[in-house]
Order: sequence, then C-alpha cells, then structure tokens
Amino acid sequence: MSSTPEQDIPEASAEAPEGTEADNLAIIARQAIVDANRAVYGYELFDRSTASHSHTAASDAVLLFNALSYAGTEALVGKKIVFINCTHDSLAGGHLELIHPDKVVLEVPPLDDSATAEEIEARVATLEALRARGFRLAFNQHVLKRNYVSWLPLAAFIKLDMQAFKPELAGPLVKFAATHSQAKLIAEKVETPEQFQLMADLGVKLFQGYWFARPSLVKATTIRPSQATIIQLINLVRKQASTTEIEELLKKDPTLSFNLLRFINSSGFGLSCEVTSFRHAVMILGLKKLFRWAALLMTTSRAGGAPPAVGTTAVVRGRLMELLAAELLPPEECDNAFVVGVFSLLDVMLGVPLEKALESVALPQPVTDALLHGTGVFAPFLDLTRACESGDEVAFAKAADALHLSNRQVNWAHLQALTWAESLGEE
Repeated sequence: MSSTPEQDIPEASAEAPEGTEADNLAIIARQAIVDANRAVYGYELFDRSTASHSHTAASDAVLLFNALSYAGTEALVGKKIVFINCTHDSLAGGHLELIHPDKVVLEVPPLDDSATAEEIEARVATLEALRARGFRLAFNQHVLKRNYVSWLPLAAFIKLDMQAFKPELAGPLVKFAATHSQAKLIAEKVETPEQFQLMADLGVKLFQGYWFARPSLVKATTIRPSQATIIQLINLVRKQASTTEIEELLKKDPTLSFNLLRFINSSGFGLSCEVTSFRHAVMILGLKKLFRWAALLMTTSRAGGAPPAVGTTAVVRGRLMELLAAELLPPEECDNAFVVGVFSLLDVMLGVPLEKALESVALPQPVTDALLHGTGVFAPFLDLTRACESGDEVAFAKAADALHLSNRQVNWAHLQALTWAESLGEE
C-alpha cells in the first residue's frame, strides 16, 4: 500500500532517460517483503519509467503490463508473489483478465475520507468478484475502521504502516486484525530494529521497509510495435478474424510476434508449458484476451516503433527462410524457419546482445541453436539468407551449395520475399 513518494526511491530513478531510449525502457522499482529471517516472501512493484509518479488506473495497467511482459523474468520477481498498488478504477480494468491470479496480490486503497458507508459498501461486489477469480487482496490499517467492516473478511493481507500510528497502538491493532480477519499481517515502513522487534513480539510474520531493504530498480529494454500494426491487429480481432489471418499479421511484424510470445510465456500468465508458435499463442489467448493484450500494448507503445529498415529486413529474412525451408523441410518446420529469420535481428532492434534478447522469449531449441550457435537444421538457411543480403558471391555460392539449392531457386525466393515485404507497407 506504500504510495512510495519520490524520496523513497534511489536517486538513479528520479528521472527517466531522455529521447528514444526512454521509450524503450521499462524501469520498475521493487521492494522486498520479508519474513522474520529476512527471507523474501514477495515484492511490491512501482513503475519508475517516467519522472511523473502519478498513480492512476492507466499507470496501474502499464506497470502490470511492463512487469509481466518485459521484466517478468527471474531478474524481477522470480517465483515470488507480486504486490501491485491499485486504484479502484483499475480494479475493474480488463488488463486483470490477462494475468494469473496466483501470482499477484492487489493492494486496495481506502476511499477518500469523505466517502459514505454506502459508497464503501458499493465497492464490495467488485472486491468479491476479484476474490472469486482467485486474486488475493491487501488493505492497509484503514480496513480496521468501523466503516470498512464489510471489506475486512475479504483481506488476505493487512499492511500496518509503522509511520501511521503510535507504538502503543500496535498491540490493539494487531489483536483486532487477528480476531476479526484471516489476513496475514505485514508491518510496512519498518525503519528501525525497535519497530521490527515490537511487531515481531506481537506475532507479525511479514515485514517491509528501509530497515530490511530499500527499493531496487530493475530495468528491461522493451521493443514496441508501431501503433499502426497494433491497430491492424485490433481491427482483425474486432471483426472476429480467423486464427490464420491473425497469424499472418504476426508473421509480418517481428516486434508484434516477439511481444506476444514473450508475454504469453511470462510467469504472470501462469501456463505450465512454453508456447513457441504464433498459432498456438493466438489459440491459447483467444480473441477476447488477444484484444485486451493488443489494446494494452497500444497504450504503452510509442508512435514510431522500431526503425523501419531493420523491421523490413527482419521480415524479408523471415519470409525468405520460410520459402527456402519449404523446398527442403516438412511444412511444420517452415514456421520455425520464419521465426529464425525474423528474430535474427532482435539484437539490433533491442540494442542488446542476441543471447540476452532471447532470454525473455520461449523458442524451440532448433531455433535457438540456429540463432545463438549457428548450428542445427535452420543454420544453413540463415547463412544463405545473410549471404543474399551481403552481395558476397563466394559466400552466396557456398551457402546455396550446402543446401543443394540452385541460384535460380534462391534468387526467385529472395525476390518473392522482397515483394512480400514491400506489399506489407502498402496495406
């Protein structure tokens, strides 16, 4: 429930980097919630991608989206629980449909001091619906006030802010919470050993605050599709397009397909197996969730997207590899060939080494082998594709010969791939 004012965050996060780099950087602060032995129980997350720390329904959605899509790796939360601050508007937001409730605790603020008992009561239906879907709810000590009696049974966690009450009130508050709820208690804003000992002696098991750990920053480079492409996806979904049509669009835009695979395989999505094909991803998400995902991606993307030339080259590579593979490999391998070609430029798009870029997206082993090690069934196709771009006749001849493909076959496929990529820009 920490609103975490600016001074609570290290200086490094006070301002977002300027220019394009800032658009591609998700900066998330996290503060550990620990047990009495300082073992990490979970993390509370805060969005620090911009200098503005306003807390709105939109910022809640962006934080959750960035946390799950871009930094939702071992580096951010591992297998720990995530605590996310919410506004009451965001509690009714569609973005919550995209995440697995097991992973996330929603921190629910009290209403304004001027709120009537009826207004407080009116929120119960929304909170109960979230609980029914499997979300756990956290409240601060306001939930122990008489007006909030209808909220108290819904609490999985109650956070007691050590800066908000005098030490002599700690005992009565803990006793009241333990008597009237099943909630786990968290002492937050613990800044001294005396505060920790006071709450531990009262039976509180979880703690958060500067005495344990200041918020640390986790930065994740993001890669955003152009808004035009996202709108295209949204329109396809709205008109109930077929899986094949949606798959075609994903194959046209490497940034879109990269984002989708990375998101659906994030820990927050809660799947038990990795999804490695576009078609599978679309089928698992379904149109409703795909629409939610695209709409949220739209709100967090910048106008430009990746440099057009890089994106075009990636698409040409993907299409060329797909066509070449169709000559020699079974049909089901052609999609993987396309992925190898498209993702072979992720390092350029993200500005990080390819190995690091691929850490955040699930891919079949043969795809990874080709991209990182130049080995496996797709490696010769990638070599040939790169040779087509280079103008190096010796390398071209050697690569084509390795696959027993004639110059005519390769040149025809390359021409088709270039034509296909150009046609995408005209739609």
